[in-house]
Amino acid sequence: MAQWDLAEDEEVFDCTGIFNVKCSYQINQGARMIVDLNDHEIRPAKGSKIPSDVPGLVGLLHRAFPKEMFDPSGHAFDTTYLDADLRVVRLTGPHHEGVRNIFMRKGSFEINPASD
Repeated sequence: MAQWDLAEDEEVFDCTGIFNVKCSYQINQGARMIVDLNDHEIRPAKGSKIPSDVPGLVGLLHRAFPKEMFDPSGHAFDTTYLDADLRVVRLTGPHHEGVRNIFMRKGSFEINPASD
């Protein structure tokens, strides 16, 4: 699930909502998760303006999302838990073979690239 905000007039973010990639999955071979895409869902927030160009919004979301998360069909995810706050997920499949994503628990690390 991802939250999106859109400023159609390029000044005020008056369109906002949630974007979901709905998938089904199976666990096999121990910790391997096989994923298939079921649907995409764009849901405007309560009281939000509806975007005038919904296909354009989908295009913006598609470009902003990691491709392996936007359409994970036919891929398997192998997860390595490094500790309680950090994990690495490796994808295997027809389009994103060997892609690795690193996930950190929100608030568990402080990343400040501008520190001295």
